[in-house]
Amino acid sequence: MNRKTIRCFVVDDQSYAVQIIADYVTRVPFLELAGTATNPIDALTRIQHGDIDLVFLDIQMPELTGMQFLKIARDKCRFILTTAYPEYALEGYEHEVIDYLLKPVAFERFVKAAQKAYNQLRPETETIATENDEQDYFFVKGESKNKFIKINYSDVLYIEGLKNYVSVFTNDQRIATYHTLTELEQQLPRPPFYRVHKSYIISLDKISMVDGNVIYINKQQIPLGETYREQFFRLVRDK
Repeated sequence: MNRKTIRCFVVDDQSYAVQIIADYVTRVPFLELAGTATNPIDALTRIQHGDIDLVFLDIQMPELTGMQFLKIARDKCRFILTTAYPEYALEGYEHEVIDYLLKPVAFERFVKAAQKAYNQLRPETETIATENDEQDYFFVKGESKNKFIKINYSDVLYIEGLKNYVSVFTNDQRIATYHTLTELEQQLPRPPFYRVHKSYIISLDKISMVDGNVIYINKQQIPLGETYREQFFRLVRDK
């Protein structure tokens, strides 16, 4: 790819979802909107031309699912998945998707995915570096309005979602913050972080053992949700 921009195509059976992502694309300088489609068959026909670099692809669509679409067109371009269903994340990464965006997609999270795409699709000599590329930490909200707590990715063991907040567990502390588990899931890099239960995100690097439906991190036992079980074991076996 020798152009200055990444040519993007948006595929989603819901027109309002297409409009949101298409608008985001137009707001990022190094992305170019090459087209959209609400019918996956029409989108496949367009992508076969070979001039699309990146597709933002929904998963749950009639006629052809996103995963079926991905298997057919994966040699033509790269993909970022957009979906309301987190259980497809591991399968998506097995197909080497660049990123996985959970709906509703915040613009800030979209930009991070776009930057990741830029760094993978542009020639190495043209890759632009930003502060976020080298970032190995994230911030969570504290108990007061303007308080934010910095947490290194490498320190996180697991994250537990509770009723009105989440707890981030490290080796030496538990940090409670008023985020949702889905918000943090979108911010955290994959790998090593994966959701394994409706109430838990874990760092694969911190697993000491898996026994049936229980994941052990140090002495803590993390339940493995049925929804995530098959893809989790597939990921573990691949490792």
